[in-house]
Amino acid sequence: MREAMKKILIVDDDRSLRHVLSRLLETAGYSVASEADGVGALERLNRKKFDLVLLDVGLPRLSGLEVLSRLRKKKVRPKVIVMTADDTPETVLSAVRDQAYRYIVKPFAPNTVVELVQSALSVAPAAPPIEVLSARPEWVELLVPCDLESAERIQSFLERLKEDLPEHVRESVGRAFRELLLNAIEWGGKLDPNRKVRIAYLRARRMLMYRIADPGEGFSMEVLAHAAVNNPQGRPFQHAQVREEKGIRPGGFGILMVKAMVDELLYNEARNEVVFVKYLD
Repeated sequence: MREAMKKILIVDDDRSLRHVLSRLLETAGYSVASEADGVGALERLNRKKFDLVLLDVGLPRLSGLEVLSRLRKKKVRPKVIVMTADDTPETVLSAVRDQAYRYIVKPFAPNTVVELVQSALSVAPAAPPIEVLSARPEWVELLVPCDLESAERIQSFLERLKEDLPEHVRESVGRAFRELLLNAIEWGGKLDPNRKVRIAYLRARRMLMYRIADPGEGFSMEVLAHAAVNNPQGRPFQHAQVREEKGIRPGGFGILMVKAMVDELLYNEARNEVVFVKYLD
């Protein structure tokens, strides 16, 4: 089996966690090694090639974020899944800037990590990296490749920035952002990973604001047959059929649903850029 040849390095100062994860991943068919600190991890990575690193942040001698930063400078580097109990915006954004593949918060069920590893190793590293233009907690700005896998990854990172908000706010904003981002990637970016969607996330004391700009020429809502907004009463799910025929992600709930989840929704004249606002009071 091809997956049996994949090599994983676990870097964590928790001996029990290293042991549990090693056993689970070996049972899943991977070759696994482990290190207890950042210096040992870098030395091992300089001697041997790994496909993926499970990297704790709070390591002795050299922090996980410093290890991640040094790995970024290598021409060929493994995918990195950051593991930490520190889910502050600064830590999350540092992981994004240094091109961590995913981010998982401790404590977690070990099987969750196995599923994440399987998902990460099943995706070829073909897409360009996510570019960080601004990484301040109150102003995050990114360039995201127009592929669905990158969209899933960036959404998982941005979710960590809203952990202090009520669950219903996180859910509504998350669903609205996902729909608009995927529309931008599919419609404007045409699922071409060499094209990029520009995303800005602004956090003020009383509001959240997202701005999404796709690289396309824009569209007319009247001819956008795959959007729910263009399907009148009596045919509320016709857009799903059109989306399927076009090879577009099924199950999109459309602009009307986005409008119901946020407080303000604005498009520019070309309709290739959208801003939405959610008030926190």
